[in-house]
Amino acid sequence: MASLRRKFEREIKNGVHLKFQRSEQVTEALVKRLGLEKELEGHGGCVNCLEWNASGSLLASGSDDLHVMLWDPLKHKTISRIRTGHQGNIFSVKFLPHSNDSLLVTGAADHRISVHDVNQGETTHIFNYHLGRVKRIATAPNVPYIFWSAAEDGTIMQFDLRCTSTTTTAPNNILINLNVHMGMSHYAEAKCLAINPVRPEMLAVGANDPYVRVFDRRMLSCSRMRIPHTRSPSWETPHLETIEGETYTLPPGCAQYYIAGHLPRKQMDYKKRYRTLASTYVTFGPDGTELLVNLGGEQIYLYDVNNKLALQRFDLSFLDSSSSVKEHDGHTKNGFSKRPSGTNGVCKSSSHPENDNVPPADLSSQMSDPTSSSAASSSHQAFDISNKRAKAEPKLSKIAEGLKKHANDLFGKGEFKRAIDAYNQAIAHSSSSAVLYANRALAYLKRNWDGDQYAALRDCYQALILDPNHMKAHFRLARCLHELSWSQEAFECLRMFKQQFPDYAKSQACETLDRDIKASIFSQTGDGPKDKRCDEDKQGSEQEEEWQTRAGDYCLRFCGHCNTTTDIKEANFFGSNGQYIVAGSDDGSFFIWDKNTTNIVRVLRADESIVNCLQPHPSTCLLATSGIDPVVRLWSPRPEDGTENDREVNNCDDAATANQKRMNADPLEVMLRNMGYRISGFLDADDDDGEGGGQGDGGPANCRTS
Repeated sequence: MASLRRKFEREIKNGVHLKFQRSEQVTEALVKRLGLEKELEGHGGCVNCLEWNASGSLLASGSDDLHVMLWDPLKHKTISRIRTGHQGNIFSVKFLPHSNDSLLVTGAADHRISVHDVNQGETTHIFNYHLGRVKRIATAPNVPYIFWSAAEDGTIMQFDLRCTSTTTTAPNNILINLNVHMGMSHYAEAKCLAINPVRPEMLAVGANDPYVRVFDRRMLSCSRMRIPHTRSPSWETPHLETIEGETYTLPPGCAQYYIAGHLPRKQMDYKKRYRTLASTYVTFGPDGTELLVNLGGEQIYLYDVNNKLALQRFDLSFLDSSSSVKEHDGHTKNGFSKRPSGTNGVCKSSSHPENDNVPPADLSSQMSDPTSSSAASSSHQAFDISNKRAKAEPKLSKIAEGLKKHANDLFGKGEFKRAIDAYNQAIAHSSSSAVLYANRALAYLKRNWDGDQYAALRDCYQALILDPNHMKAHFRLARCLHELSWSQEAFECLRMFKQQFPDYAKSQACETLDRDIKASIFSQTGDGPKDKRCDEDKQGSEQEEEWQTRAGDYCLRFCGHCNTTTDIKEANFFGSNGQYIVAGSDDGSFFIWDKNTTNIVRVLRADESIVNCLQPHPSTCLLATSGIDPVVRLWSPRPEDGTENDREVNNCDDAATANQKRMNADPLEVMLRNMGYRISGFLDADDDDGEGGGQGDGGPANCRTS
C-alpha cells in the first residue's frame, strides 16, 4: 500500500518524483529477482572499464582490444565502435559533463590520455604527460571541460580542455605528487581516484598502500615536473622528476586520511606473506557523506567523511573508578558512540555467545558455553554486576531476541559466519544491546577472517560503553588485543580485568591468557621495536606521518569477495540511496551486500574467471558488469515465472569462505592454479571447522593480470 501511495503522489506532486525514484529504484524484491538480461558482444579482449552517461541512455566500455564501444542498453545494440589510437590496454573511460555525451576521455596502459569526439569520429586531444599506466579518470558532475587522472607514476594530474599547452618536457598540471609524501622504498603508484558528486572539491585517491587520501582541491595548486631524459630500466616504472624552485608540499589541513584500524600494524605481516595491499577502487556515496574503498588483498571498507572515527587502540578511559561510563556528549574519547546506529564498525563481540538467564560457574565455562551469562551474581563479588547489568541492558525486541537465539544456536554448531549474519540482523533491530555486541565479537574471533580480530575489538569496546560491567566483553577485549599482537595493551587490559573481577583472576581461562600474553611480550623483546610499522613505511614526509597518525577508521566492512589478482576491481553503491553494495571477485562472481546489516544478499556468476567492473544504472534497477570475458553483461530483475536462475550461487557462505582461503593462499599456488594446474587441497571444503568449498574452482584466467 505504501508503494501504491507513493506512485499516486508521484503523479500529482512534482516534488515527489525524485523521492519516489530513490526509494523504488532498487528494492529488496528487485534484488532478489536480479538475473542476466543480455550479453553485449563485440569486444576482442578483456573489458576493463564501464561508464554510463548521466541519463543512462548510453553505456561506454573500454577493452584490451584498444577500442571503446558505445551501447544502447535498452535495445542491446552497438551504437559505435571507436578506434582510440591507444597502444595499451584501456583502463578508464568517462563522459565529459555538459558535452551532450559527445566527448569521451580514455586512459590506458600506454601512459596516454585521449579525448574523443563521438559525433565527429575523431580524437581531438592526446596528452602524453604521465610516465606510468593511467588507471583512472575522474570527472565532476557539474564541472565541464575539466577532468583528473591517476597513474602509476604516482601523480594526480588536472586537465582543462580550455587551456592549451605545447610542452612535451615539463607538464605544469601536477595536482598531487604522491612520491614526495609517501617516501617508500619503492615508488608510489596512484591506482584510483573519485570526485565527490555533492561536494566536488573533495578528491579521493587510492594508492599502493592501505591508506585512502581525501584532498580539498580548493587548497591545492598545480605544479611543474620534468620528464626525465634518461630511460629507466625495463623492470622499473619511470617517474617524473622534481624541478628546483617548485613547491610540492601541500598546505596544512588540505587532506584527510582513512585506513582500517588494524592495518597500520599489520602491514609488515602482510608483506612477509607476499600480500599486497592497494586500493583498487574508491567512490563516494549518493549523498556525498560516505566513501567506499575496495582494498586489494583485504576487504571492502566504508568511511564516513563527515564524522571521522578515531583509530581504535587500547583505551578504557571512558570507565571511571566506579566502573561507569564518562559522559562525552554522547561519544567517548575513542570515537565510539554510546548510542550506536549501525551494525558494523562500532564494535564486535567476545568469546562465546550468551543468554543472560543462567549464572556462570567460572570464567572458563562462560568462554565455552553459548548459553552462559556474562555477569556473575555472587554475593561476595567486588561489584554488584547482576544489578548493574539489569539496569544497563535494555530488553530486546521480540525479533531481536529470536535472532539472538538463532545466532547462538548457529555458533554452537560451529557455523560462525552464519552466526555473525544473525547477530548483524539482531543489532539492526536492537543496536543498544551490549550482549549482542559481545556475542558477535566472539563469533568474529572464532571465524578469524582478515580483519575479524579488530572487528571483535571494536565490538568489545561498544559492549563496555553500553555496559561498563560486562565481564565477558572486558575479558574478550584482552584476548582481541593479544590476537592482534598488541601485547603490552593486552597485558594492561588483563590487569584491569583482574582488578575489576578478582573472583575470576585465578580461573583457568584467565591464567592461560596471562601466560600467552607474557610469552608474546617476551618473544617481541628480542626483535627490535614491537608493534611498530616497518621503517621503510616511516620514511615519508613529516606531513605524511602526521596525516597517517590522524587517519580515520572505517564505519562498515563488507566481506566475502576476493580481490588479489587484478588491481582494477571495483566496488559500488547500488540504489539511489546506496542501499546495497556490489563488488566483483576473483572467483568469477559478484557479491551484493545489504549496507545496513553488511550481510551478503546474493552472489551471481558473471564471468568465467574474474569480475572487475560493476556500474549501476543511474535511475533504474540495471547493473552492467565485465571482467576477463570479452563481453559486457547486463543484469536486471527477471520475470517471476518460476524459471531457475542458473547464474545464482546457491551457497553464499561457502563461496565467501572459499574466497577468504583464496586471499590467504600461497601466492605460488594461486599462480599455478590460474595457469590451469590443479593444486591438491587448495580451496577444498574439508577443513576442520566444516567451512569451505564453494565457488573457488573456476577456470584459469585467460590473460595477464593488470
